[in-house]
Amino acid sequence: QVKLVESGGGLVQPGGSLRLSCTASGTIGNINDMAWYRQSFGKERELVASITSGGSTNYADSVKGRFTISRDNAKNTVYLQMNSLKPEDTAAYYCYSRIVRPTGYETPYWGQGTQVTVSS
Repeated sequence: QVKLVESGGGLVQPGGSLRLSCTASGTIGNINDMAWYRQSFGKERELVASITSGGSTNYADSVKGRFTISRDNAKNTVYLQMNSLKPEDTAAYYCYSRIVRPTGYETPYWGQGTQVTVSS
């Protein structure tokens, strides 16, 4: 059994910062890509940022220069540092990971989501 558990969401004023964390636990062989998605009310889920096992990153245009994704492979954890937050960043943020089980099969997993609300 593999689980992704997110933390770090909350309420923040415009211009503020938050740091999200997501840790994978369970029977894990290797972790390939890790990413953060978000979904706001009435909209489709969208990719915010991703990072490969080698550390290559990719960002949505809307967050470039403000958000930073990183990972700690020893801790099976991915982070999302969010600075200069805007009201339009308000959404439920979901962790995503492609995990290779000891059997050798790669499976995608989602976290349960953590709410980020940017409001004065």
